[in-house]
Amino acid sequence: MNKIKNQARPVFPFTAIIGQEEMKLALVLNVIDPKIGGVMIMGDRGTGKSTTIRAIADLLPEIEVVSDDIFNSHPYDYDTMSDFVKQQIENKIDLTTQFVKVPMVDLPLGATEDRLCGTIDIEKALNEGIKSFEPGLLAKANRGILYVDEVNLLDDHLVDILLDSAASGWNTVEREGISIRHPARFVLVGSGNPEEGELRPQLLDRFGMHAEIRTVKDPSLRVQIVEQRTKFDQDPYLCIDEFYDKQNELKQSILLAQKKLTHVVIDYDLKVKISQICSILNVDGLRGDIVTNRAAKAFAAYQNKDEVDIDDVKTIITLCLRHRLRKDPLDTIDSGTKVSKVVNEVLV
Repeated sequence: MNKIKNQARPVFPFTAIIGQEEMKLALVLNVIDPKIGGVMIMGDRGTGKSTTIRAIADLLPEIEVVSDDIFNSHPYDYDTMSDFVKQQIENKIDLTTQFVKVPMVDLPLGATEDRLCGTIDIEKALNEGIKSFEPGLLAKANRGILYVDEVNLLDDHLVDILLDSAASGWNTVEREGISIRHPARFVLVGSGNPEEGELRPQLLDRFGMHAEIRTVKDPSLRVQIVEQRTKFDQDPYLCIDEFYDKQNELKQSILLAQKKLTHVVIDYDLKVKISQICSILNVDGLRGDIVTNRAAKAFAAYQNKDEVDIDDVKTIITLCLRHRLRKDPLDTIDSGTKVSKVVNEVLV
């Protein structure tokens, strides 16, 4: 209990969140395999989008980082290690490490490119010959979660930079012929309200999954949610303590799934069926096929299975494909319903 009270600000427990299963599943799967490519959460105001995203970050196990490194470098994994740490390893310098909470970085709407990517001190570079870099939010988000609320209102140029970094795992800053690059591997989570405008289709396609959330209509469930929130506001530590075991259970499931992920297989015939669904739905490119395969493996690992089955694919495929369908302004059918219809015809 004392350990819980040491937190600077109590966070609503992830396992205490009622409903919104689509959003919760998409976030868990992206945490198990960040290469899925992030989540776009679209839904009404006041449906717990921000609460859920902060809750998943708080739930995650601590990560080991190299001490005094501004990029949260991993001490053993080259993909998430800065060039400076690589040099230290090559020079056989012993690294000191520490365990920290998974970084959770908020990107404010008015952020500039410098704030996002970081800046190079040109004066210092020219006068002293030192590459001096002031890290941006991408550096802070390495090995963590980068959350963009109202992503549909963010400048397209910044969204491009975000998606490029999320896809490549690196951020490069160039100025006056000086170039600095650093690891930027993070789970990108965007949220927005469709009433305030949609993202451009080519940007939307770059998000691995797309969760749609609606306001709960059932009165008894609404009361349950209100009571749960009121209980937390009155005594957050009592609420956190009440869900401690459930939180721990989920944390262990995620850790186990991360370890198991590389051993999970998908049968060739099932891969063909996934691609057949993408083809029938006229999904542009192959990103839909790749993400569906990845998400199905992550979901199977989450259930402690060695092989993906049809039910696993059925559970995650709508999340992976609904935002990749071509929009027809005259179409009255929801894109999620379209996906489900084809899935039920192909996966029998």
